[in-house]
Order: sequence, then structure tokens, then C-alpha cells
Amino acid sequence: MRIVLVSDAWEPQINGVVTTLKRTCEELTALGHTVEVIGPNRFRTLPCPGYRSIRLALLPGRRLAQLLDGLAPDAIHIATEGPLGQTARRYCLNRGLDFTTAYHTQFPEYLALRTPIPARWTYAAVRRFHAPAARTMVATASQQTLLEEHGFEHLVRWSRGVDTTLFRPQDKNFLLAPRPIAMYVGRVAVEKNLDAFLALDLPGSKFVVGDGPALAGLRERYPTVRFTGFKHGEELAQHLAAADVFVFPSRTDTFGLVLLEAMACGVPVAAFPVTGPKDVVLPDVTGVLHEDLGRAVRQALRLDPVACVAHAKAYSWRNATLQFLTNLAPLRQPATPAAAPYAGPDQPSTAR
Repeated sequence: MRIVLVSDAWEPQINGVVTTLKRTCEELTALGHTVEVIGPNRFRTLPCPGYRSIRLALLPGRRLAQLLDGLAPDAIHIATEGPLGQTARRYCLNRGLDFTTAYHTQFPEYLALRTPIPARWTYAAVRRFHAPAARTMVATASQQTLLEEHGFEHLVRWSRGVDTTLFRPQDKNFLLAPRPIAMYVGRVAVEKNLDAFLALDLPGSKFVVGDGPALAGLRERYPTVRFTGFKHGEELAQHLAAADVFVFPSRTDTFGLVLLEAMACGVPVAAFPVTGPKDVVLPDVTGVLHEDLGRAVRQALRLDPVACVAHAKAYSWRNATLQFLTNLAPLRQPATPAAAPYAGPDQPSTAR
């Protein structure tokens, strides 16, 4: 099958959406499919307002149509709701082609944090975007329930995986700092709610691994926190494995791939009991979820790293990709009823 993925999030961006799409492309290719990604790198771009490191395609209509016509795909998946996603949606609707979408990002909550726009207005706009899709893929059961409460339809599950050859237990002495080490890894931005972590009175040391528009302000407000900047590959895995507890203060993530990466390194998680963590973390086994984040940190430090590793190993990119394939809608055929997600022997249910 020739599959085209259209995404406003693509290299050189580094985030959960890009990681998910890259790993899915690798698995699809290994399964014998041909995959083409249409991302902003194929177009003239301009910086995203408020987040200049993200580039958005500028007037992509004609070029995107030429690409899709030339590729003649068997299935089109629209991963994001940005300029490329909007243009690909219009292309499919104008030609009567089925397509699928995915809900990766909590834009209503993000915009509500950054602007005076009420979340309900953004939910209405995003719901209209996804409404014509044959299926909209969501990562977790709680995310599906939330979207259904906002009137979304045709929702199916598409889970995630973790590379346990890269993310694995390693020498804690990689970081020489007072212990315990509490660490956050990810985008440094307002929607990640980092103040809820950095303002905690905790023993030991706090590390923030990542970059983003809020970095300068947080460095100024929290001079004792160690901000390492962006890390990737083996260096990222070494940092993560050296932590004693992974602190995830976000209340707006749809999954949180880094939660799996931390657990795969044998690092328990402390987080709020919200969408993402409550679908991925085994409470009081691989992490602690509590509205008192400081309490969650202190209790998570007592958990068994071996249980964390075992839980993370149950998530494979191969099974996640088989879910994705099951959910696709072949072109020029009537959309079939939403298929049940594939769940292989090593892919745990995310239902709670």
C-alpha cells in the first residue's frame, strides 16, 4: 500500500508527534508499505506565532495538490490541523476521497493558556476539522472519552510505543548532583506547566532537559534548577536513566511518550491524574498520580525500577503501527465502520 502522511509537524522539529510519525513510517516500511510524508520542509514557510522554532507552510495549496496527484496514494492520513492539514482536508473533500485524521495535541487547552480564546470555541473548530474524516485516531481511552464529550465522532484508538534498546537502565553516576534527582524532559513551554514542578520544595536536585520559548524566563526564576538544554539520542537516554524520579507536570498532553521512555529507563513517574499519565502509568507501581505533585514525587521515589521497565516493554511500535493500519481508510471506497484497534500480545489495553 502507498500511504501518504500529511503533517505540519515534521523534521527538524523534535516532539512527540514527530517521533510518533517517524517510528510509524519505519514500521510501515518494514511491513512492506511505501510511505511518503508531506511536511513543511517541502514548502516555503514562516515561523509560528509565539513559537518561532516551528515553521508553518505558506500558501501550500497548489504545491500540495501536485504532490498528492503525483504520488497517487492508496490512503491519506492527515496528522495535524495546521495549514498542511487544512489544505489536505480540502483536497480530499473536493475529490470525494476518504481520509483519516489524528488528534495529537490539546490545542483548545494550549490556546486558552496563551490567549483569551475560550477552549469551547477551539473545540468547536477542531471538531469541524475532524468531522469529515472516516476515522479520527486518538492515543488513549481517556482522550477518546474527553473528545466524545465534546461531540467528536468516528474515534478509534492508536497507541504508542517506546524504543527499549535506546531507553534502558544505565549508570546513575552519569549525573553528579545531590540526590534524589527529579527530572523533566520535553518542550519548555507554558502549556507544560513547569512552574508546578520547579516551585516544589524537594530534597536533592531538579533537572530540566529540553528547550522552548519559556526557557529564559524559567532560568531566571529558578536559578538553582539545572537546565541542560536540548539532548537527543544516547545522551538523552543517559540523562533520563540517571534520574531518580521523572516529574511530568503537564495537564494538557494526549499521551506523553516521554513517560514510557522514563519507565523504560527504570525511572518512576510523578504526575497529575490527567489524560496521558492516567492511561500510561500503573498507579503506585510505575508511578504516582496525585493532585499534590510534591506528594507524588516523594511516593514515586519508593517504587521498584524493575516494574517500570517491565511495564514499558509492553508497548511496541510494531503493534501501534498495526493499529494505525487497521484504522486507515482506502481511497475511493466508502468509509467502513470504525474497526476495533489491533492489540497484540505485548500491547496492553489503555482502558481503565
